Amino acid sequence: MTMTAGKLVLAVPSKGRLMEDSVAALGACGITVRKPANARGYRGTCDELPDIEVAFVSASEIARHLLNGQAHFGITGEDLVREYGTEGDSRVISVRALGFGHADVVVAVPDFWIDIATMADLDRLADVFRTQRGHPLRVATKYLNLTRRYFAQHGVADYRLVESTGATEGTPAAGTADLIVDITSSGETLRANALRILGDGVILKSQAHVFRSASAPVSPDVNRWAAQIVERLSR
Repeated sequence: MTMTAGKLVLAVPSKGRLMEDSVAALGACGITVRKPANARGYRGTCDELPDIEVAFVSASEIARHLLNGQAHFGITGEDLVREYGTEGDSRVISVRALGFGHADVVVAVPDFWIDIATMADLDRLADVFRTQRGHPLRVATKYLNLTRRYFAQHGVADYRLVESTGATEGTPAAGTADLIVDITSSGETLRANALRILGDGVILKSQAHVFRSASAPVSPDVNRWAAQIVERLSR
């Protein structure tokens, strides 16, 4: 996404339920955003603030744009901001939690691992895998950074990440991973794949937020428009 010089950029999810809920939440605060008539277009408008630029992009790209300063405000999940950012990252600030898009990032293991209930158990199992099988635990996930941080916090070091690009929950049954770190809302998909969450395996309880970038370029006009957005979001 190329930022127009001097414009405040508000990034909104480009499709699906997340887009619909985001547009509705903004509208309830008096920020009416409209998608372009051209279905392939990604620049929208805001009725009340016609001078700002509305960008419709994917939720993952919104997180990156906020962290890189390519958008001033954006709606995306906390999980994505935390994944693409660093520990304690101050480049992105939550303005408001929106109450939708709830999902947990969790560590889930096969049901038949009956003696593995906590991260400490997982650490002990890693030694067994290394000794008896000659390889580390394989952890399939799309959340590489969140996994590394969480495993380090719990002292689990002997594992290998398997980057997942498809249905992560199916990787243990397919034999390409031993356990997973994935996002879940109801847990039904995990149960359908004979997986369960460790007792201390909830890495993050995520939901959609309006975030503000602390690194996006500012000007007197941008600051004025930003103040109006924050004021409307505070209603």
